[in-house]
Amino acid sequence: MSNGSFARPPMPRWRQYWVLTKPRVTQLAVFCAIIGMFLATPGMVPWPVLIGGSIGIWLLAGAAFAVNCLIEQAVDAKMRRTAWRPSATGEITPFQIIVFSCLLGGAGMVVLWVYTNPLTMWLTFATFVGYAVIYTWFLKPATPQNIVIGGLSGAMPPALGWVAVTNQLSAEAWLLVLIIFVWTPPHFWALALYRREDYVQAGLPMLPVTHGERFTLLNILLYTLILLAASILPYVYGMSGIFYLVSAIVLSGIFVYYAVQLYRNYSDQLARKTFKYSISYLALLFAAILIDHYL
Repeated sequence: MSNGSFARPPMPRWRQYWVLTKPRVTQLAVFCAIIGMFLATPGMVPWPVLIGGSIGIWLLAGAAFAVNCLIEQAVDAKMRRTAWRPSATGEITPFQIIVFSCLLGGAGMVVLWVYTNPLTMWLTFATFVGYAVIYTWFLKPATPQNIVIGGLSGAMPPALGWVAVTNQLSAEAWLLVLIIFVWTPPHFWALALYRREDYVQAGLPMLPVTHGERFTLLNILLYTLILLAASILPYVYGMSGIFYLVSAIVLSGIFVYYAVQLYRNYSDQLARKTFKYSISYLALLFAAILIDHYL
């Protein structure tokens, strides 16, 4: 299919660059990082660390997503969901994307070095290189387990926030990472199910394409059950209280309900609802653990 099939009204230049940073995904990552900052201290996060850390992580995440758009330029052009991106349409050239990404990433590293600590800077850099290069370039086109293996990079933001405050990684930080790591496959596979034709067109070995709908639905159900268990670990470990425990059980229970309904009676509409709920789930779960932290 040609890009013309998916044409959208032209965007102003600033918005074309803004789109390359995948702002909604970046915002969720920064939100999780901020939660990690607050959970790392019994009091308030120092303002320079909170603001500088958030900006630095946002800049490096935006740089990584821009590189992701560059690497997937040809693939994006074949998919209805992504063919409108300025990288896929050619409105922004590869050279411009590289310069833009280097400027964002360089600025992000400087900000993190100045306002947090070198460990945060290098860990954030490694995290987003892992996403932009290892996951996008090598894993995504190579295996249907790409989202599982590469999920660690996307799960790191709360640990980055934690390190920004404490200058060290602890078990609590890894529990937060574990939750996002387990959440990622059912979140993404719900999208892959109702967008499977896109992945067929693009030639990407996503699980619904390589192993079929039924196998994917079973995996979504199993991962949501594992997520239910993982989500209560902060309470078991003594990191949170009863408010978070109840919130985690309710929110995860709803996710499991969606997965069961999908497995029993699949429809693209229900898969879309599951995907949308998964985004709300993560935001609400992390908001609940933050509220519990200050109760």
